Amino acid sequence: MTAEAARSPGARAWARFRRNRLGFYSLVLFVVLYAFATFSVIRYANKVYPTVVIDGETYTVRLVEADNKSDKTEAVTAAQSLISSGASVIIGSYGSGVSIAAGDIFNDNKVPAIGASCTNPQVTAGNDYYFRVCFLDPFQGTVMANYAIQEGAKKAAVITQLGDDYSSGLGNFFARAFRSLGGSVVSEQQFQTNATDFKSILTNIKAANPDVIFAPSSIATAPLIIKQARELGITAKIMAGDTWENSSIIENAGVSAEGVVLSTFFDDADPATAEAGTFISGFKTFLVENKQPDIIPAVSALGYDAYLTALRAIEIANSTKGSAIRDALEKVDIEGVTGRIIFDENGDADKDMAFIKVVENGQFKFLKTVSVI
Repeated sequence: MTAEAARSPGARAWARFRRNRLGFYSLVLFVVLYAFATFSVIRYANKVYPTVVIDGETYTVRLVEADNKSDKTEAVTAAQSLISSGASVIIGSYGSGVSIAAGDIFNDNKVPAIGASCTNPQVTAGNDYYFRVCFLDPFQGTVMANYAIQEGAKKAAVITQLGDDYSSGLGNFFARAFRSLGGSVVSEQQFQTNATDFKSILTNIKAANPDVIFAPSSIATAPLIIKQARELGITAKIMAGDTWENSSIIENAGVSAEGVVLSTFFDDADPATAEAGTFISGFKTFLVENKQPDIIPAVSALGYDAYLTALRAIEIANSTKGSAIRDALEKVDIEGVTGRIIFDENGDADKDMAFIKVVENGQFKFLKTVSVI
């Protein structure tokens, strides 16, 4: 029986997706806040797992997409529209800033949200209805600081975007960890949203002569920073966080991207679980069939895991009522694509491992895994 055929005031079980770029997907089984680039993986997850069982009945999950335009104000509007549609659970978002902006909407309406790669601690802090399947920026910043020190770096520069929760948060965590490990942060620079000319701040950094530059920023900003740094003759290793694992950065930065190092959540060359092995082969085929590059960024793996988590929570709750699904999320324990998924008291996934990758010959190449107990 399809969910549409079985809707009732207490158990609406059909899913709608409304398109969101960095944003939101919604089902009345689900609402997903997602990045435009990750729509494909949610569609694929729905193809692999198109139904959910509630109270002995099988319901078809139908997706509807929404667009938050990667903007905090639009994120609130998108979240409100999804709540109005009757959504029971949210998946997303990709970015921390838009997730934080929408968080109160979900909390106030008692509709749980499952973030995919929104790594800032403030996403779940004080919000009983926000969960996430990724690791957090304090961990990611520490991982990258440790890597820099292990590679012999003694001096670091940090570049962050003003007003961006992800960029400023991760940059601060890196700087704090780097100093605690005995390193010196010789330059901290900030730039405005939509900036395209970074030569002034890069000139300041060049004068400080750092061994590494840590520059967590957006996909659009990254190649500009990388290219302009190399044009100025800066030879320091350039590093960033999970956002930079995107092939468009390599395409737009060209040869200047060689040697860039980043941390991420997943490596398709090293599947951690049986679910991961099946996902990798199946999703690559799906991408090719849809005329997309068969490259799997970590955010796609996390999106898939968020979908699996939502379905499992609905089944545990045996309901599509938001409060019941929220309580069920505390009991979820599954083997996803990125490993085991269980949540702590804050709604954060219990993750203790990151993957370090480097750009080599125009490709992201796995370097090592780093665990923090």
